[in-house]
Amino acid sequence: MRDLLPLLAAIWLGGVNLAALILFGVDKRRARLGLWRIPERTLFLAAILGGSPGAIAGMFLFHHKTRHRSFRWGLPAILILQVAAGLWLWWYRAGQPAP
Repeated sequence: MRDLLPLLAAIWLGGVNLAALILFGVDKRRARLGLWRIPERTLFLAAILGGSPGAIAGMFLFHHKTRHRSFRWGLPAILILQVAAGLWLWWYRAGQPAP
């Protein structure tokens, strides 16, 4: 099971980053067409669940939410916290004996 965790994490992160990127693209398209929008909390939730790189990429790729301070500063802050947590988990796991 321990060997399976990195694979599952990679699959999860790939999927949630792709979803975040798509959400930003869909929301930008809907904004241009004057349609119902994706709530900002949903965009942030995708980032918090591990999709912050995809959300940041979508923000700049689609030029969407780039003027909002909460996105311009919040998404990179989420990414920094996630990288710090990932490094801590890696360091903690490296110190554990193999089963």
